[in-house]
Amino acid sequence: MRYLFVCLLGSVLTACNVSDSKEQQSNAVAVNGAVATNSSDASLADSAQRTTIEWLDPVVQDLGAIQKGQVAEITWKFKNTGDKALFITNVRAGCGCTTPDVPKEPIAPGAQSEIKAKFNSENFSGHVTKEVYVQANNRNTNNGNENKLTFTADIK
Repeated sequence: MRYLFVCLLGSVLTACNVSDSKEQQSNAVAVNGAVATNSSDASLADSAQRTTIEWLDPVVQDLGAIQKGQVAEITWKFKNTGDKALFITNVRAGCGCTTPDVPKEPIAPGAQSEIKAKFNSENFSGHVTKEVYVQANNRNTNNGNENKLTFTADIK
């Protein structure tokens, strides 16, 4: 009886692992021969799949004076200047007042795209500086292993 229970448990665990690997394979995206899964480190880990980004907008932008409570939008345009597909794997804001919006699809070599963010100034006054952090498979990062985008505003 104990042997039967161990065999049954082993079969269940094996079946779970098989379905997980099939799901990961179905989530793979291919562009120009490069494949990356939706996991945040799949395209970051393979140095052979790294590319370069040229920021077409300044990475530090000034929104100027905005009214307290106003939701300001900011955009950073960029171009994939490398010869591999660019995968944006993670984008996070420095705080909950900023909501980033990023491209979901890989950016082909030579193609342009943009990262947008909305900043809610409701709980702020005076001069503020906020950041958006972008992780991608580019080798020319400006903040360790990620890209740091910054904006400032004077809230009245």
